[in-house]
Amino acid sequence: MKKDFKEFKEFIYEKKVGVVGIGVSNIPLINFLVELGAKVTAFDKKEESELGEIIIDFKNKGVNLELGEGYLSRLTGFDVIFKTPSMRIDSEALVKAKQEGAYITSEMDEFVRYCKGKTYGITGSDGKTTTTTIVSKMLQQEGYKTWVGGNIGNPLFAQIEEIEESDKVVLELSSFQLMTMNVPIDVAICTNLAPNHLDMHKDMQEYIDSKKNIFLYQEFDDVLVVNRENDITYKFEKEAKGAIREFSSKRELENGAYYKDGILYLEGKEVCKKDDIIIKGMHNVENYLAAFIATKDDVSIESMKQVAETFTGVEHRCELVREIDGVKYYNDSIASSPTRTLAGLKAFNRKVILIAGGYDKHLDFDPLVCEGYPYIKEIILLGATKEKIKKAFKDFEINKGIKVNISEVDSLEEAVNKAKSLAIKGDIITLSPACASFDMFANFMIRGNKFKEIVNKL
Repeated sequence: MKKDFKEFKEFIYEKKVGVVGIGVSNIPLINFLVELGAKVTAFDKKEESELGEIIIDFKNKGVNLELGEGYLSRLTGFDVIFKTPSMRIDSEALVKAKQEGAYITSEMDEFVRYCKGKTYGITGSDGKTTTTTIVSKMLQQEGYKTWVGGNIGNPLFAQIEEIEESDKVVLELSSFQLMTMNVPIDVAICTNLAPNHLDMHKDMQEYIDSKKNIFLYQEFDDVLVVNRENDITYKFEKEAKGAIREFSSKRELENGAYYKDGILYLEGKEVCKKDDIIIKGMHNVENYLAAFIATKDDVSIESMKQVAETFTGVEHRCELVREIDGVKYYNDSIASSPTRTLAGLKAFNRKVILIAGGYDKHLDFDPLVCEGYPYIKEIILLGATKEKIKKAFKDFEINKGIKVNISEVDSLEEAVNKAKSLAIKGDIITLSPACASFDMFANFMIRGNKFKEIVNKL
């Protein structure tokens, strides 16, 4: 049973509350906590001048501010602390605050704890956003009022009292959001797992353990959806309390969702043909299969088919930008890991000119090289990882005798111009970096938008 939100309102009233991070999700959270009568202090490493007009609004509402260098040293004396998702629970400031007796939580933890609507939680290394969007569109197609949040959509905690029991809620959940999650999610979906975010997690095991929290606290009548073809997620079944549902792109599943001979099936019934799905690639077939089996209690096959045959995809995910002189330019900026880039490469039925490289998340690029080389005509490298990726391809050439042509550049603009000079009619150029953006851009969206801007000026 979900808790009554009245409990939270009574609990938070007049409490001293610290909110770490004045970002997109925490601004509505801070405003909401003030409305509920909490005494709020907002913390951020940015200075007042960098945060803009929101600071004036907060000051007018009586929000205390702790900003700039050393801001976390002042995280003391609070009853409740809402952490930003990327802040590790074992950070010195939070450990100290917990020892002082503070209740440490996050916007997403409290939302799931008190949300009345049926909640679908989606996690994984790749495919989270697309699967989240597909699930939400199918529920909307069926006629449900549907709320989308977590890593995408809108911060939902401030709207929690508007959400009815008959509504559906779809959440994209990252490993950082899940690290502290200890409440049940009605339907948990894990699309796949592969090494990712190893710059933030201590090791691969910690990354996997954080993902497990999406299902570890479920009840017996909850549902866990796993990828039968992913060794890591398949093992989750042994620890699950709720009902297990599987999807597979490689084998027939009597009680699951599966792909066979060009057709996507749900428990033996045809939903749609692969060629009729607008967004291409086997990774998107898997995303649809996960969505079908997850929503089968709430969505008809007709609604599933309608979405599959009309949904044109999410921005920055194998997004066609334009065609110039017979050359197509694709923006796949979301691909911030080698496995994600591989999935994108395999969606094209020919070798492509690949623009890759970026921030170093301490991931192994060997899978990209060993599995990706048949799909790469030329690779153009930039960013902090360019030498690391180049070494992986050179080592492969020495060991296997297979050479991939490599160019190195210093900027995204230079990369696009280089790709244009290499391309001939019929070629595909794709920005699919296999790395995060933080060495050159604040996030993958800004990187993708910059790429589109450069391409549209060609």
